[in-house]
Amino acid sequence: MYRFLLSRQWVILTLVGLVLIPVMIKLGYWQLHRHQHKVAQNALIARSLADDPVPVTTLAAPGRELPRRDMWRTVTATGTYDTAHEVVVRQRTAADEQSIGYYVVTPLVLGNGRGVLINRGWVSAGNDLTKFPDVPAAPRGKVTVTGRMMADETTAASGIKDTKGLPARQVMLINSSEQAKRTGRPMLGGYIEQTTPKPAGNTPEPVPEPDHDSIGPHMAYAIQWWLFAAAVPVGWLVLVRRERRDRAAAAKEAQEAREAGATAAAGDGGRTAEPAGSRETEAAGDEAAPAPANP
Repeated sequence: MYRFLLSRQWVILTLVGLVLIPVMIKLGYWQLHRHQHKVAQNALIARSLADDPVPVTTLAAPGRELPRRDMWRTVTATGTYDTAHEVVVRQRTAADEQSIGYYVVTPLVLGNGRGVLINRGWVSAGNDLTKFPDVPAAPRGKVTVTGRMMADETTAASGIKDTKGLPARQVMLINSSEQAKRTGRPMLGGYIEQTTPKPAGNTPEPVPEPDHDSIGPHMAYAIQWWLFAAAVPVGWLVLVRRERRDRAAAAKEAQEAREAGATAAAGDGGRTAEPAGSRETEAAGDEAAPAPANP
């Protein structure tokens, strides 16, 4: 009754289903892990932003990679801006997440001679991407900057390609090691996203606080993938039952057709034999009848 499952078509269909089930389950767990990562990151951001400010030197040092636990911590740094080595970071979006422009990154020289990179904010790219944009001058003299501590950007972590051959003083990534080579000055690992003091006229536009409320649709996607995985065997069973029902109906119709054909054939045979018997009876009666007498 289920021998059709051994056909080529059904073997292929069954194998495809057996492959899809673990793949969909794995995709569901992948989305679950992304959800858990997002929840943990939101908690880290909220905790870091709520902590009291600390001097940047307590978290960062030259050549030291910023630990994840120190990301988004509020830090302070006091020094003078090295505007001669100021750079802009290409292909960055404004707070509206639509306008494309530059981040303005200026080294701040600390009292010990070391530097730390300050992301002063976003400016419009203008019409000519080959020229250094119009950037409001950094404050002169000694300043104290407060901001969020961020890890160095790398291609592996950000997915941004570190393109070479860019116009002068333009870069693709904010990276303290690269800027240390440019300036010839030791740079603390990571950089600061400036929050205060606020720039005059809101230019450069300060980088907005990271979103730590949204968790995204990852959990919903995980549930969807698991539902798809559960639907595969259910769908397979439905198809098997339908195929069995269709085959049984076809077999029943074929059997009824054969029986109808046999009945019709038997009926035709009986009608043909009856005239032959009548003729034989008539012939026998003719032989038994007496000849008429002569007058």
